[in-house]
Amino acid sequence: MNTSRPDLPDPSTAPQLFDGVLQRRGIAFFIDTVILAVIATVILLVGAIAGIFTLGLAWLSLPFVIPLAILGYYAMTLGSPMRATVGMSMMDIVLVPARGYPLDGWKILIHPLVFWITVWVAWPVSLFVALFTPRQQMVQDLVTGTLMLRRSPMVRHWAGVRA
Repeated sequence: MNTSRPDLPDPSTAPQLFDGVLQRRGIAFFIDTVILAVIATVILLVGAIAGIFTLGLAWLSLPFVIPLAILGYYAMTLGSPMRATVGMSMMDIVLVPARGYPLDGWKILIHPLVFWITVWVAWPVSLFVALFTPRQQMVQDLVTGTLMLRRSPMVRHWAGVRA
């Protein structure tokens, strides 16, 4: 069964959608990492203070609360109508489905999980894959069936496809 979308943009016919996407993703990664570091720091400070008042019980929750907060960040941003984290929005890129399935909650949560696993295990492999896929898709994009595009020219492109 072919689940590819026939209206998916092609880098040869719509290069403006893919212009600098990998560089923009890199910058967006650093922006989001700073935001996530601030969120984790705030949680650590609140947890440290709460741990004093709860005789250390709050400290036991930190290894669970911080990853849940990070997943919450991705769920709230990628799951929003913008379909982009704060860093992605600043870099004018958006996550779109590359197959005929909508971006649902599981896909939105699996995408960052696979991303962080590939970053921890072998980030050069994910980058290498992106350099040699026609639409510059990284491992997490291929696993979840998504595509990263420039937001500003995207609306114009799909308006022309539907017309």
